[in-house]
Amino acid sequence: MLVIYKTNNEKGLDEIGINEAQSGSWFNLIDPSDDEIKKVSLVLNLDDSFLKNSLDSDERSRIDLDDGHLLIIINVPTVDEGDNFDTLPLGLIFTQTSFITVCSKENRIIKSFNAETAKFFNTSNKTNFMLNILFRASKFYLRYLDYIYKQSEVMENSLRKTMKNKALFKLFELQKSLVYFTTALKDNNMVLQKILRLTKTGSAASVMKFTEDDIDMLEDVIIENRQALEMVEMHRNILENMMNAFASIISNNLNIVMKRLTSITIILAIPTMFASFWGMNVDLPKITLIPEFLFVFVLSVVVATIAGVVFARKGMF
Repeated sequence: MLVIYKTNNEKGLDEIGINEAQSGSWFNLIDPSDDEIKKVSLVLNLDDSFLKNSLDSDERSRIDLDDGHLLIIINVPTVDEGDNFDTLPLGLIFTQTSFITVCSKENRIIKSFNAETAKFFNTSNKTNFMLNILFRASKFYLRYLDYIYKQSEVMENSLRKTMKNKALFKLFELQKSLVYFTTALKDNNMVLQKILRLTKTGSAASVMKFTEDDIDMLEDVIIENRQALEMVEMHRNILENMMNAFASIISNNLNIVMKRLTSITIILAIPTMFASFWGMNVDLPKITLIPEFLFVFVLSVVVATIAGVVFARKGMF
């Protein structure tokens, strides 16, 4: 999908055609077809590899400057309908005239820049627009982390009541999501630091110009990204410790159950042993006060009771 926008004089957002695209336009490509990639490449005189690299789900965050075009790839957080979190490469491309965003899937970060929020950004101000996207991405990381934390608390309370595999698998999915977030935020931090160095050296001044306010905003983005990274690592450590604790609890509960079952088996084996000994044509002593069967039964119950008391005192139950 290819949609082209441009901020109008009333700070609104207009959708325009590719033939009407001019300086200050925003080309938004979501899972574009080969034909759309070729059209954008021809119109903007851009190497199509800049567009295709951002569509690789395994692409790492990086910066590439080539022939007056600047490519910035960051990883943004995503969540599906099953509340499974992942990260996705998002390409931010600067040309001499326009700004391009490329992503293999629709995501909430780009969707948040629409006609309703148009007064907070300007497609003609490419640098500030890019910083707004980076800042929004960091905010979404923090928002998703808060949701993951609440989900982990729900799973913890559930596991305190009963050790169900479903809750354990959900904790494992959350832990895996935090691993993705940690890797993405570390790579994004390296990109942000490199952008900050570019502002000082002026290496990309031809396509990306920073004002004092933009530099301040970039520093805010770096702080937000670092805060998100610290929170991810904290929640990740908490989940790892929680998983280890529950694994120990499960193992301990299994040992207790096996110990009780073993004790019960031994106690129940005592009457069976007596019945077996005296059930093989063994003459009993001449007991005139009580029948022979009742004698064997009472004797086996007494011995089993004594064994049960001994086991109970040793904490086997």
